[in-house]
Amino acid sequence: MSETPHTSLLLSLLAVFAPLSLVTIGGGQSAIADINWQVVDVHHWMSQSQFVDAFAISRMAPGPGSLLVTLIGWQVAGFWGAVVSTAAIFGPTTFLIYAVAHVWSRNREARWKRALETGLMPVAAGMILAATYVLLQAIDGGWLARAIAFASTAVLLLTRVNPLVLIGAGVAVFVGLHLIGFVQA
Repeated sequence: MSETPHTSLLLSLLAVFAPLSLVTIGGGQSAIADINWQVVDVHHWMSQSQFVDAFAISRMAPGPGSLLVTLIGWQVAGFWGAVVSTAAIFGPTTFLIYAVAHVWSRNREARWKRALETGLMPVAAGMILAATYVLLQAIDGGWLARAIAFASTAVLLLTRVNPLVLIGAGVAVFVGLHLIGFVQA
């Protein structure tokens, strides 16, 4: 049987992820930059490379992208770290959304509601852009990986191509350039 992690570590996970739960305007992706800063720079629970790996795994797994914190909790403090981190990222928002939904439904045409929604849109967009910036800075593939990421984004925005096709194309480009000696693995 595994040992229970130290209570202070679990409390640290709770203290990091509960407040971040409340700022996930626009979805869990909007908090990626803050999660990265807390986990890599402040607490040193993971390296930048480990964070990017956990992010990639969380994006491939079914379910919400916020499950990244479950993987972080697991790496930091095992099973109980995963439980605490998951509860911390989903718990506060769940209660807040329940309360907001109640207020929203009672004030369908209120002017303040439209103003709030309009004001939060650029905030959400900015937070998502910050997350994108952090992830692009952490890509291990250098300029080629960034170029492929930008090209893939453009293709996704302009067409209805399946993202799996773009992943396969990116792999083919890397492998092809590696085989001809243009990039090192």
